[in-house]
Amino acid sequence: MKVVLQKDVLNLGDAGDVKEVADGYARNFLIPRRLAVRANDGNTKAAIHQKRLAELKRDKRVKVMKELSASIDGKTYEIKVKVGENDKLFGSVTANDIALAIKNTGVELDKRKLDLGEPIKSVGEFKIKVRLAEGVVPGIIVKVVGQA
Repeated sequence: MKVVLQKDVLNLGDAGDVKEVADGYARNFLIPRRLAVRANDGNTKAAIHQKRLAELKRDKRVKVMKELSASIDGKTYEIKVKVGENDKLFGSVTANDIALAIKNTGVELDKRKLDLGEPIKSVGEFKIKVRLAEGVVPGIIVKVVGQA
């Protein structure tokens, strides 16, 4: 049975794709969960149009993110934190702290875009990747400076 995917389905395709699937898979899984609809001329044309619009929107977003990437790539952001003995931090530096430091320079950035891994718990310089969009991953340097 030919179906038009309404949402991204793992190991099958993206929203807007027209796929040939087993009848039972379509009737018992995809269609009841509103992941797909049966393909006909109207649905297929609408899906192609929807996919084209999504690609244009994605291309526009990638272009904007590349401009943002050029403005932050390789820059150093300094964060001052309280430290105790042996330069141990009280608490840690999180993605939210880094996003605020970037925001203070005039660039709006979502904290979820920062690929921090673990919170920073020591003084020093750290290289952090910023995942802005598909294929756009600039690197920034965060310098954690202690203050008594």
